[in-house]
Amino acid sequence: MRLSDLRGRTVAVWGAGREGRAAVTAIAAHGPADLVAVDDSANFLSLPWEGPLAEAAPLVTGEQGYARLAAADVVVRSPGVPNTHPWLVELRGRGATVTQGTALWMADHAARTVGVTGSKGKSTTSSLISHLFAAVDRPNVFGGNIGVPTLDLPDAELYVLELSSYQCSDLTDSPRIAVVTALFPEHLDAHGGEREYYRDKLNLLAHGPETVVVNGSDPRLAAELGDRPVVRAGRPDTTHVAPGPDGTPWFHLADRPLFPRAVLPLVGRHNEGNLCVALAVLDALDVDVVARRDTLAVAVAEFQGLAHRLTEIADPSGLTFVDDTLATSPYAAMHAIDAYDGRALTVIVGGTDRGVDYAPLREHLADRELTVIGIPDSGPRIVSVLDGLPKVRTETVDDLVDAVRLAREVTPVGGVVLLSPAAPSYGRFRNFEHRSEVFARAVADTSGR
Repeated sequence: MRLSDLRGRTVAVWGAGREGRAAVTAIAAHGPADLVAVDDSANFLSLPWEGPLAEAAPLVTGEQGYARLAAADVVVRSPGVPNTHPWLVELRGRGATVTQGTALWMADHAARTVGVTGSKGKSTTSSLISHLFAAVDRPNVFGGNIGVPTLDLPDAELYVLELSSYQCSDLTDSPRIAVVTALFPEHLDAHGGEREYYRDKLNLLAHGPETVVVNGSDPRLAAELGDRPVVRAGRPDTTHVAPGPDGTPWFHLADRPLFPRAVLPLVGRHNEGNLCVALAVLDALDVDVVARRDTLAVAVAEFQGLAHRLTEIADPSGLTFVDDTLATSPYAAMHAIDAYDGRALTVIVGGTDRGVDYAPLREHLADRELTVIGIPDSGPRIVSVLDGLPKVRTETVDDLVDAVRLAREVTPVGGVVLLSPAAPSYGRFRNFEHRSEVFARAVADTSGR
């Protein structure tokens, strides 16, 4: 289904955040017979619905919203509406047509798109891909899950999108290059279970992409894809890290060295894998990465990484504060913890409780010495899972500001205070940016105490 197919039809946009706002604006321009916006979760964090948005689509809140959804020819849901939402289950049971803004957009732009998803690494990898394409004179527009909503993107010859599992689930067109960075259980409450989550995530690959690029070292991806012909980055026949001409680790394309690992400023082995995937995507789109290796090396060295992903905050105390608010799963938090191996570490965890199993985090920390501070809502449960580990000190506090204040007291000078929540931000924060703002403000406000 394309945007143009909505002309003359009754449409309900479900969600009033950035995706819902973009959908209303885009759909209104295509002449629907009737357009309404529905928000069943409006609260004090909701942004005002006024001006051109309200003129294009009146906003219905609360329980009245279901009747408007059920009466529509097409429901365009925001990614934040989970597959397990009772209204969505009922609508699909009745055979309603449900789609998303990203699916509508992809129907018109798939042939010009690199789509990146993954349980870990999709943000950094998609940003790297966009950055490296620009460096080799391939202008592109970057957007999606943590950037500009697809329906707000300008016209371009090439798009690089970061796509969440929610966005992938309603696609009926795959991008030209489909990329998966990692696969492990996440968002289970929103998808209905582990099998459903994998199904929705891998729907990115289900509609005839020209090329599929994956992290070849990820065991779950290997199990799910089987013998499917894909480019497995990190393997010796494609982009990978191996000893180079000087004996240190280098990035390679097959047997041809590209540039030293030391060029990449991002910490952690997982980021080596992210760059291998990015380079494999360039190779798949006919960029001669060997001939352009010097240019690529400069671009890699200049890459600053994403805000909110292992972003260090200067502090006069001698502590290093790190904003890793995009780490919304235990596996992402584990990678972040590993990045600071060897330093005194305090980790702040907790956010929306999706019922995720934190046993893997406990296993990962079995021999680590660190402090873990839990904040609502899931923090106390995470802390309880870690109970009894001999080298792990645990505390719980009422909010993120209190966590920062306590972290200053318990972390030795020269140590690291890491916000790597292992849970999403929704409920107590508008979004991940809001959580990051609160963290940075707390660091600043407590610096003199």
